[in-house]
Amino acid sequence: MKYTILLLMLVALISCHGQNSSSSSSQAEAPAGSFRMVTIPSSLRTPSERAAYLVSHYWDNFDFADTNFAQREAIIEQAFVDYLYILPHTTPEVVSSSIRGMMKQSEQQPEIFNRFADWYEKYLYEPNSPMRNDEFYIPFLDALIASPLPGNKTRYGLILNLALRNRPGHPATDFAYTTSKGKISRLYDIRSAFTLIFFYNPDCHTCREVSAQLQGSPAIRTLMESGRLTILAIYADSDVTLWKHYLPQMPATWIVAHDHLQVINTDELYDLKAIPCLYLLDESKKVLLKDALFEPLEQYFSEHQ
Repeated sequence: MKYTILLLMLVALISCHGQNSSSSSSQAEAPAGSFRMVTIPSSLRTPSERAAYLVSHYWDNFDFADTNFAQREAIIEQAFVDYLYILPHTTPEVVSSSIRGMMKQSEQQPEIFNRFADWYEKYLYEPNSPMRNDEFYIPFLDALIASPLPGNKTRYGLILNLALRNRPGHPATDFAYTTSKGKISRLYDIRSAFTLIFFYNPDCHTCREVSAQLQGSPAIRTLMESGRLTILAIYADSDVTLWKHYLPQMPATWIVAHDHLQVINTDELYDLKAIPCLYLLDESKKVLLKDALFEPLEQYFSEHQ
């Protein structure tokens, strides 16, 4: 409960206006052993200014050479999670500078450096984390690979190469596919304002849940009926017999296809560490949302009707 309160306080720190320094900091004397928040200057009045300051200075009161870190690990992990929740409220430049800076500071104590590395992977990279985010994970990977401390740089280099592919704002990688009717086509042949790539497995329970959500969304239905949205459901594995068995369960209004060349996985064209996986593209096939969850996807469509 106390960490829920802390997170609400962090949101208040970002959003409050024109208060004096003591009230804007929400920082009474911190209990011994707790994580001490920074004081946001009262001269910073807009949410964007306050968020940028908070992210840039979040770790100012943290002792990166703390030899008693192990006794406070749970407290620091929760502070780390709260930090991740604030990152979306500021710019990519501020986020990148903050992450690189705190990882550089943590090199003072290898135990702390390695624990932060574990947490970045746990919350921003693991498939089942609702906080996974390549755009926040990339500056961490850059910092880890550049660090003089030892580590599995080869593994993180491979992860970085995948994370840098198909980023929001960049063109999606083209690929060929075979439809349920045997027609061979390519991603870039699709002509619509939006293209939603739905990487799925036919016998995947979660994939069926996401499929039902997509079919049940009024915003998505409206866009499809108007011809502005095309959904491409693509099976990237090799068991075509399995794929064909489940074809009758797939919506007739979707393009349902498989990767007959087997290049999506073999050449790692897309990062499919978790299935299902959703990519939203614009008319020119520029990535709008990468590895999206259904809720942010539906919100995006609701705002772009």
